[in-house]
Amino acid sequence: MRKQEQIKVTPNHSKRTFTIRKTYSDGQKVKYRTIQFNQQEFDSELMNTENDWRHFLKSNDYYKVQ
Repeated sequence: MRKQEQIKVTPNHSKRTFTIRKTYSDGQKVKYRTIQFNQQEFDSELMNTENDWRHFLKSNDYYKVQ
């Protein structure tokens, strides 16, 4: 059975990055940070839905934050 997760994304406008927090149904939490985007890409990513972010996490454009 696949874990249900909730995704919360917080933009950092000055750094043009996003912090992505995943919380699983068992309470486990994982935090990721995106690479820095150029302004146009950042503005575009601001419109992402939760499903867009799920798809984004299949890329290599982020890293895990401890």
